[in-house]
Amino acid sequence: MGVNESNSMIYRDLGSTGERVSVIGLGGWHIGLKHVDEQLAIKIIRTAIEYGINFMDNSWDYNEGQSEIRMGKALKDGYREKVILMTKIDGRSKKEAHRQLDESLKRLQVDTIDLVQHHEVVRFEDPHRVFDPEGANAALVDAKKAGKIRFIGFTGHKDPQIHLHMLQVARENGFKFDAAQMPLNVMDAHYRSFAKLVVPELVKDKIAVLGMKSMANGILLKSNTVTPIECLHYALNLPTSVVIAGLDSMKILEQAMEAVKTFKPMEESEVSTLLAKTREAAMSGAYEPFKTSSIFDSTALHPEWLGEEPKRIQALMNAE
Repeated sequence: MGVNESNSMIYRDLGSTGERVSVIGLGGWHIGLKHVDEQLAIKIIRTAIEYGINFMDNSWDYNEGQSEIRMGKALKDGYREKVILMTKIDGRSKKEAHRQLDESLKRLQVDTIDLVQHHEVVRFEDPHRVFDPEGANAALVDAKKAGKIRFIGFTGHKDPQIHLHMLQVARENGFKFDAAQMPLNVMDAHYRSFAKLVVPELVKDKIAVLGMKSMANGILLKSNTVTPIECLHYALNLPTSVVIAGLDSMKILEQAMEAVKTFKPMEESEVSTLLAKTREAAMSGAYEPFKTSSIFDSTALHPEWLGEEPKRIQALMNAE
């Protein structure tokens, strides 16, 4: 039994970390949205924990810090000990990564964050900036040694080839991630598929698979091809450690719990039938705009969050 395991929840290994996590995780972005007041956000988080959900997602940039602040308040009174707490940082430079991590620790009101991830690895240059000697991963390794964090991962939503590149650059630097997060849904299977290209590599290396955008904030449902429960069942059927869901109401929390209670491993024929329903809608990537547009790229809107380019690059540019 791991952190706060309950009989009504399914738990899986978080890669090779030794931790066990609920198959549903609580998404941090949604709890800081304007239509979710602070009292409701705290209620959703604490009720989710009482239901056995023990994986808490967040990010330094979510809702100008409000998501982390609300999470910090919700995890008081003994709730912190019941969860695996994760957040993300956008900084690519060591300096900026340190700054953002320290802000996150203060907002979350904790001394240690279980998992910190390099957020939005959506450009082919991102891995090189992260693993530069003065890059963000050096900051996270320092933080791990100092006891501020326990595990290190990365996220991205753009292209599976960028994830594979990140894994390769990490290997070249003698580093193995503990987790990787990506879109895993009934549309992804047909278009630039993380499930087909990235997940097998993670499973092989025992890196935790974190699924997100199972419904893409409801956009997938607008295709009128699948139901919310079908979307969650598909993501749960993959070798995911946890499927992170946007829970912005008690009703949506109950829906996620219903998906867990009714989930059974799917036969290949069942998966094929489900994916056949989404094939035509998925082929152009129209229902996965995080892959096909920059609308979801927060660091494109705020490049300053990335920090300075590596000094060695600047020196090359300035050399006569």
